[in-house]
Parts: sequence; structure tokens; C-alpha cells
Amino acid sequence: MVKNSKINLRIYCSGHVIYSLRHSIFRREYRSSNFHFSKIKHERHFTSSVLSPVTPSVYNLFDEMPKRDNRTVEASFMFLRDVLRSFMMRIETETPRSIHCFALKCGFLQDLATSSKLLTIYGRTGDLVSSLGLFGELKEKDVIVWNSMITCLNQNGRYIAAVGLFVEMIHKGNEFDSTTLLLAVSALSSLHLSKKCPMVHCLAIETGLVSDSSLCNALMNLYAKGEDLSSAECVFTHMEHRDIVSWNTIMTKCLANGYPRNSLIYFKSMIGSGQEADNVTFSCVISACSCLEELPLGESLHGLVIKSGYSPEAHVSVANSIISMYSKCGDIEAAETVFEELLCKDVISWNAILNGLSANGMFEEAFGILKEMQSVDKIQPDISTVVSITSICGDFCLSREGRAIHGYTVRREMQSRALEVINSVIDMYGKCGLTTQAEFLFKTTTHRDLVSWNSMISAFAQNGFTQEAKNLFREVVSEYTCSKFSLSTVLAILTSCDSSDSLIFGKSVHCWLQKLGDLTSAFLLLEMIFETRDLTSWNSVIYGCASSGHHLESLRAFQAMSREGKIRHDLITLLGTISASGNLRLVLQGRCLHGLAIKSLRELDTQLQNTLITMYGRCKDTESAVKVFGLISDPNLCSWNCVISALSQNKAGREVFQLFRNLKLEPNEITFVGLLSASTQLGSTSYGMQAHCHLIRRGFQANPFVSAALVDMYSSCGMLETGMKVFRNSGVKSISAWNSVISAYGFHGMGEKAMELFKEMSSGNSGMEPNKSTFISLLSACSHSGFINEGLRYYNQMEEKFGVKPVTEHRVCIVDMLGRAGKLKEAYEFIIGIGEPQKAGVWGALLSACNYHGDTKLGTEVAEVLFEMEPDNASYYISLANTYVGLGGWDEAVRLRKIVEDNALKKLPGYSVIDVSVG
Repeated sequence: MVKNSKINLRIYCSGHVIYSLRHSIFRREYRSSNFHFSKIKHERHFTSSVLSPVTPSVYNLFDEMPKRDNRTVEASFMFLRDVLRSFMMRIETETPRSIHCFALKCGFLQDLATSSKLLTIYGRTGDLVSSLGLFGELKEKDVIVWNSMITCLNQNGRYIAAVGLFVEMIHKGNEFDSTTLLLAVSALSSLHLSKKCPMVHCLAIETGLVSDSSLCNALMNLYAKGEDLSSAECVFTHMEHRDIVSWNTIMTKCLANGYPRNSLIYFKSMIGSGQEADNVTFSCVISACSCLEELPLGESLHGLVIKSGYSPEAHVSVANSIISMYSKCGDIEAAETVFEELLCKDVISWNAILNGLSANGMFEEAFGILKEMQSVDKIQPDISTVVSITSICGDFCLSREGRAIHGYTVRREMQSRALEVINSVIDMYGKCGLTTQAEFLFKTTTHRDLVSWNSMISAFAQNGFTQEAKNLFREVVSEYTCSKFSLSTVLAILTSCDSSDSLIFGKSVHCWLQKLGDLTSAFLLLEMIFETRDLTSWNSVIYGCASSGHHLESLRAFQAMSREGKIRHDLITLLGTISASGNLRLVLQGRCLHGLAIKSLRELDTQLQNTLITMYGRCKDTESAVKVFGLISDPNLCSWNCVISALSQNKAGREVFQLFRNLKLEPNEITFVGLLSASTQLGSTSYGMQAHCHLIRRGFQANPFVSAALVDMYSSCGMLETGMKVFRNSGVKSISAWNSVISAYGFHGMGEKAMELFKEMSSGNSGMEPNKSTFISLLSACSHSGFINEGLRYYNQMEEKFGVKPVTEHRVCIVDMLGRAGKLKEAYEFIIGIGEPQKAGVWGALLSACNYHGDTKLGTEVAEVLFEMEPDNASYYISLANTYVGLGGWDEAVRLRKIVEDNALKKLPGYSVIDVSVG
């Protein structure tokens, strides 16, 4: 056995990194092998910030090393494992490099278990450069090594690199496990990339790893962090095994996203399932009771906490939640009792009772608590304490006490650490009438946020400095974009617009508020005028939401008004809600509102009946639309246009022309657009040309929407040249006209012409910017004409060059284009590479391509995805069955057809139209 041997070992890593090791081997008796090792003394020269993979010449150096006795190697390996296991528990900065050198000397570096442990130690000591170098040197990497490296990156705050390594791992086809996905979710959470959660979720489902409860808990957390609570609940619902963390995650996330009642519902389900609650559970559900001000339920939960043995001393967080709950529900005596009985109070406990006393108007008691808090060892007021007590000083105009608190924050240097402290002091000075002090603090603050500006504007406005308030508001307009305004900004300045001299400025503020389009602010304002809000207030929100495209919010506002029961709806209310129902395709909701209108109104207004016709048309209930039209005693032109539009939208072209023959009024442009749309559906040039003649006589051919409809009609009916003449002769060309003619060229297989027209349109001379529909037409033209490279180039330029974000229709075009060319693998990789779940239309395009090219293997895989997404869609079963028939797979085809028959699935029938002109 060799003792105290001197070794000089230089390791050259791609010419960048040199380790120089001079040491006496470990002096320690290793009983199993009778080895004696001395402690390593080493020197290290590190000349690069990035480790590169070891070059082949380095490996040759190790190959030439003398062969060791097997027993010696085994003993050394066991010793190395022991050392690694030991230092996994206690990390010293220099230790990993010593172990690394020993592993290199003994030839154990390629042992994956050893390498992964060494990576972990490097990560914990913060030596990321060495961990990257070791990772790069490894010829073979298993999933544990990859996981160890991703963990290193996460531990050292390199989250983007961690996600990048995860993506590289997937692209290389390496195996991964639930830990890999868990690490990826952790990195995405740290980067606030909640939108990427579905990508990881899909991988988990595809590989069967979704059964891992820890991974599901992380997915729920990430979904909820991005305010996608429905997806988080979906993960929870499909979990095979739920632990206490699963229940706590879904409950806390419901609470955090503003659904405290859902938290309580989940708690009830958890108790029913036999799962015992813990301190996190109780803290959450008691906080939910606090939000809902459900005192009886809160008291019951308090009793359950005591019964479950959760003592306040052991679980102070539960006690803090109980204090806050009693305070919020107005039972301050109970809150004080819990607080006084709590022996191990933390700063949150003191803040909870202080806020409770403040909220219940007991400001003298609150100051008493603050004084008592300062006398307790190891407990000092924090930022939350200061903000709470400063708010009390402002609300009760306690300027003397407020100055003292300000002095305390300066002594403790809180202002330099927390902007909310400065904002609260500015607000306090403003409420106490000390505008000069507020302004001085505002101007000397180097970092301001919108709250700072709002507080100062409010301070000026409340104390009669109206001009200063207006000037500051103008400054904030130039400092922030409209999208960053808040309702508080507008409310702060409005009090300075109460004189006739401020009328113009007040109107300007109103315009700014309308530019905001801040739906949340509108609802907050409605909530703030709880006692005085009337029908006009509700209608402003209900009809305003429906008019600006926020249809679901419109219906929710109507439901809130109905539940309140104080105010009865009127015609304006119904116009907004019926319109919202139509846009959301909620036919049952629309019928209920129709019934409510009949019940509550003496007679149906024509405007309301027109809205009903439009609603039924959008919900594809043409029969009801025609019935409503028939009940109108004196229909106006808008009524006729509504029913024509409803019929033409639902492919009832012949009924449109039958109805038009009975029109006694003078038609307008909207009427003819409906007629031309019906002609296009019927493929009827005779009807279309008659409509064209009518509108020429009335001088409507110059209307851009009419000319777009004409182009669409002629090109769809095979008269492309005529359509182009209409397009070129029209004066002002709408974006719809450009899209129609690009689509027409593509439909007729003239892709080059379509691309030329797109180039003309996007050159800037046309005055038009391509939109979503433009690219659908263009990509479809490339698909029909086989211009694959051009189509992919346009797709890649959409968002980057033209600012048009790709949607499902664009992706369907790309998949169809690749599928037509037989590039099925590329089409499949395109879908997977999008990084988020795609709708059935995209997968359906790939299934059609598989059917056309007879690829049953990929077709079956794609069909399985579609069966899961739309199990009742017979088209997918029939398409796959036809693929099998084409290849002689009759048994499989029969099986699929039988599924369609057994489940009574129906495929929508196709139809053909022959236009017969009778001379």
C-alpha cells in the first residue's frame, strides 16, 4: 500500500480549464480495504468561466494509466460513494473539487450515480461552472444526470437555462420521468410562464406520468398562478391519488383567485373523503370564512381546530387566521380573546389584531397594541404594521401620531426598503391636511409607482389645490400609458373637477376613462356606489359590456343585479343581455330572456325583436328567428335585414330570396350583402347577377362591403374574371375585398397570383394592413397550389413582420399544406412543436391527410387524439375506417363502423346544388 505519495495531475479540458492537484492521499483508515488516506491539500487554477467537454486526447490520458487491482478499484469506489454520501449532508466549498479529482484519478467519473451526486454537490455549493463542465464531459447521460443538472440550474436561479436544458432533453429523445417534469414546472413557475403549463401537462398525460401526485400538485399551482383556475381544477378532478398537499393546493389557489366559497366546497369534499386536515388547511378555510364574512361557519371551524388538537402554540398560523376571521366578521372580543391566549405570538399575530381593531374603529386600542408590541423582545413592527397604523392616522386625522410614525420609519430605514411605506405616509399627510409635507416627501422620493402619483393627486385635490392636482394628472398622463391607469387615478382627480371652470378638464378625464376600457374598474365603481346605484348604473355596465365585446361579463352583471333583487330590469337591460347571449351562442339563455321580455314588458319593442332575430340566427335557430319576424306587426328595414342575415348565415339561401320577393321597403347595402352571401352559398350566378343589377341601379356598387361580397360571389361561382373586374373597378377597396380575391385565386389553384396580390396589398400603397383572414386566404392559396416553402415563410412572418398572431385556422392551413404534399411526419412535428394543445380542427386536417396517403399507423395515433377530444364526432371514425378500407384492412374498418352504429353517431350529410337557368 502506498502512503503519502505525491501526485501531480493536470487535466486539460478543451484548452480552457486546468486543474492542478498536488496532495497527499486521504489519511483515513477504510476498514473494508485497509486503506489509509491523508487529507487532500490541493491548489486549483481556474482560467475560464465555462467548462467545455473534454477532448478525446484527455480520455486517452486516462486510457494509458496503469491498470488497477480489482479489489483496490472496488474499495476505492466504495470509499468514494461513502464520501459523496457524507458530503451530500454537509457541503464545503472546496470539497466537491477534491472528490472530482479523486474520481478522475480512480476512473469513476463515468459512473452515472457518482456523477449525478457530484453534480448535486456542485449545485448546492453554487459552483455552476464546474457542474456544467462535468455535465458536458459525460459521454452517457441517464435521466438522473439530466435531472441533477436541471436541479443545479434551478438552485442557482438560472431558470431560463433550466427550461432550455429540459427542451433540449425532450428534443434529443432522452427518457424523462415525473421528477424532470416537476423541475420544469418549478422553473416555469419562477419565470412566471404559466402559459407554458399546458405543454408540460400534455407531456405528463402522453407518458402516463400524470399519476404522480407531486407533479399534479405543481401543475395545479402553476395553472392557478396564471389565473387559470379552471385548468387547475381539471387537474385536481382527474388525479388518481390525492394527498393533503393536493387538497391544500386547490383550496389555497381558489382563495387566492377570489373564489373563497370554492375553497369551502373542496374542504367539505376533503373531509368526506376521509382525508385529515392540517394547519395549512385550517388557515385556508378560516381565511375563506373571513372573506365571505361567514361568522357561524368560522366559529364551527374554530371548534373543529380545537377538537383536532391544533394548539395555537404549535400552529400559530391557524391562530392568526382565526384572529383575522373574527376581526373581519365584527366579533373583535373573540379576536382579542384568541390573541391574549396565544403564548407564542409572531409579528403576523400582532398585525392581525392591530388591523382588526383598526377595521372596527378602535384606534386607541390599536395604538395600545402597537405600544405593547414594541415592548416585546424579538418582535418589532414591520412594514405591514407601519402601513396599518399610518392608515389609522390618516383616517382619523391624527397628524401628531402620524408624524411620529414617519419618524419611526426614517429611523428604521423602512422608506428605502419599501415603497408602500412612503405611499402610505403621503396618503396620511394628505388626509391630515399637511399637503406641504406630502409634496416634499413625494418630490424627494427617487422611485415612484402609480400609487405614489394617485396619493399625491388625491392630497392636492382634497385640500383645495385643484390646479396642482390637474398639473400632476397631466404629468402622470405623460408618464404612464392609458393601459396602466387605474380607477384610483380617475377618482383622485375627479374631486378637483367640481366647478364650472373645470368642465372642459372634467370632460377630458371622462375621455381618458373611456380610453381605458377598464372593465374591472367599471365593476369596482359599481361596487363603490352600492347604496346609491340605480338601474342606469347597472345598464351602463350590462349594455356597455355587451357593446364592447365583454359578453360573459354582461350576463354576470345581469345575474348580480337579479340576485340583489332591489332593481327591476328594463328594455335596455334586455337588449344588452340578449345580444350577449347571441354572441356567446347560448340559445337556452336567449330563450329564457325572450320569455322574461314577454312576461315583463307590455309589448315587445321592434328593436328588441330585431335583437331576438339576430340572437336566434347566431344560435342557428332559424325557425325561431323567422317566427319572431312574423310576429312583428310593422317590420322596418332593419327587421328585414336581420332575418335575411340570420337565414343566409345558416345556409338557407332559397328562403332568403323567397323572403326578399315580399320586401315592400327600399333595400340598402346591408340587404344586398345578405342576398349576395345567399347566392354564394347556393352557387347561383343567376340570383347573384340579378342582385348585382339591382344594386347598380341603386348606386351601391361603390360600397366596399358590397364589392367584397360581389367578388366572393363571382369567384365562388367559377366566374373569377368577372370577380376581378369588380375588384379592380371598385373605388375604395376594403380589407374584405382584398381577402376575397386572394382567397378566390387560391381556390382556383392560382397561388402565384394570390401571392402577387398579397405583395401588392402589403406594400403600403393600398392603405391596408393584412389581418387574420388575409393570412388564412394566403396560406390556403399556398396549400392548394403546392407552394410549401412560401407558405411556411408567410406563416413565420405573420407575427414578427405583420403583428398577426397565428390562430387555429392558420395552423389548419399549414397542416393541410404539408399533408397534401405527403409530408405527414413534418405536419405531425409542426403540431407538436407549437408547444400547446391544439383544437380538433388541426388534428382533423392531419387525419384527412393520413387517409389520403394511406398512413394507418399515424392515422390511428391522430384518431385516438381526436376520439378523446370529440368522442361523438362520427367523421373521425369514418375517415379512419376509409383509410383501412383503402389498404384492405376490412376487420378494423368494420370495427370502427360498428362503433359509429352502436353509439348512434351521425355524420353531417353533404349536398350539391345545380343551378338551372330556364330560358
